[in-house]
Amino acid sequence: MAKAPAKAEEGDDVPKKKGKLGLILIIVLVVVVLLLGALVALLLLKGGKDKAPEDHAQQAAPAAQMQTAGTVDLTKPPTFIPLDAFTVNLRRDEGDHYLQVVAVLRVADATMDATLKAFMPEIRHRINLLLSSKLPSEIATIEGRQALALAITEQTNEALGFKPVRDAAGQPVPNGPVQAVLFTSFIIQ
Repeated sequence: MAKAPAKAEEGDDVPKKKGKLGLILIIVLVVVVLLLGALVALLLLKGGKDKAPEDHAQQAAPAAQMQTAGTVDLTKPPTFIPLDAFTVNLRRDEGDHYLQVVAVLRVADATMDATLKAFMPEIRHRINLLLSSKLPSEIATIEGRQALALAITEQTNEALGFKPVRDAAGQPVPNGPVQAVLFTSFIIQ
């Protein structure tokens, strides 16, 4: 008779496990349904918010069309990404000269920060080559520094995969996410 009560106890355990399994399945299903409902509600709310900016963007389109190439869209303020300092030897003109430059990149939006960081070794390499190819007399004037800033902008955008564009005079025009290079320090010695 000892064996009979043991079988009865085993029989009692099986229905309890099925009850627990059913309860767990019901809880999981409720959680999934709630998550799906929250996702649908979020998408509906977000869809309603997206319509208003589109209407606003359509109204602002004539103002955006009036902007020329290279201007800043004031509805989307630019992001500035600082570069580490560059110190290079300049091409020999009369004796040894070196250049120390600290620059900042102006980009269209903040999402470019991660992309620029990923390409930074190639960007720094291109800028180093460009800076070291200059004569001190070429970058001593404001016009020379502006041409250098345009050339750095072109090289940076090219490193990111954007083809260089030139205007009618043959000068580089910013074509890509980097809109400009701004020098915060420029020392020639």
